[in-house]
Amino acid sequence: MIEPNSIRGRMDAALAGKPVEWPAYSVYDWFVKHRPIDWQSLFDLGLGQINHAQVVKIERPNLQVVETTTPTDEGLRRDVRWITDRGELREWYLGEWRQEHLVKQPEDYRIVRRALEGSQFEATDEPFRRSEASLGNGGITVGNLKRTPLMELQIDLAGLERFSFDLADEAPELLELHDLMVELLLRQIKEAVKVPARYLKLWENLSIETIGRRHYQQRLVPLYRQILEILGAANKRLLVHYDGKLRLVGDLIAELDIDGIDSLTPSPEGDLGVAEARKLWPGKFLWLHPSLGWYREPRDVFQQQIRQMVSDAGPTRFCLMISEDVPPAWQATVPAVLEALRP
Repeated sequence: MIEPNSIRGRMDAALAGKPVEWPAYSVYDWFVKHRPIDWQSLFDLGLGQINHAQVVKIERPNLQVVETTTPTDEGLRRDVRWITDRGELREWYLGEWRQEHLVKQPEDYRIVRRALEGSQFEATDEPFRRSEASLGNGGITVGNLKRTPLMELQIDLAGLERFSFDLADEAPELLELHDLMVELLLRQIKEAVKVPARYLKLWENLSIETIGRRHYQQRLVPLYRQILEILGAANKRLLVHYDGKLRLVGDLIAELDIDGIDSLTPSPEGDLGVAEARKLWPGKFLWLHPSLGWYREPRDVFQQQIRQMVSDAGPTRFCLMISEDVPPAWQATVPAVLEALRP
């Protein structure tokens, strides 16, 4: 049973458009799993949790992935090989961070294309149901999708520099792969809507400085409309993880029936204040991420910034979140946020 004053109860009410009298403040499950701090003490004070459940199983018959790990003086090194009958690609990580991307030249896009051809998708509700049972009244679960192809190509496959050159040149290898990835993403989403999750998230990490307004309008907007049509027919809602600068395409975002802007961050990380965002997108849910620099301010100054954020976002459809990193001096700053939010 959902308790109205619990994190879950308050989140459900906020998402439904009811007045937000006691804003929820929650942390991504990734940090709970990977940053070994005393999360339970923060949950006891009223911090919530946002879980991300896989909703689609993916099989790639033309791809073999081989991973090896090696301890080094700088941390654990993880090497990843993508093996296909058309060639092999490699990337490697140091700790959490990718050091080298799979795509290093335009011809590599064709190897990625071969790896993705024949992909099979099947809805799975087990991770979602397991997450909901574990959270209880302590948070919510959203369905976890990947990124749209333009963002996946930039962030996960080619990296900023390689992708920027190839997009500017309109490299045929890149565009052919992009078109296949669009087709596969739409198939994946048609499976994802079979799962009970009401909210599905795309991890866009939009870099508008790289793709620009033209590519956003020509390549992302039509795809979002296709995705929204599929979701709308199944009574599902779309969240997009937009944690950077958005002013350049703010009017285009306003025209899309995207339900929520996830990890919306004020300056200096972003370029829209919360009041501006609310005016621009009056009906969208704002998943607000306080600037990490705020946490370094004196307690009274920091709490006033939080209260102003709440005032600017209100009176409905918003929450606060820890989504980019664990806040500095978390033992003091996270409780300070929770205190500032109490009615």
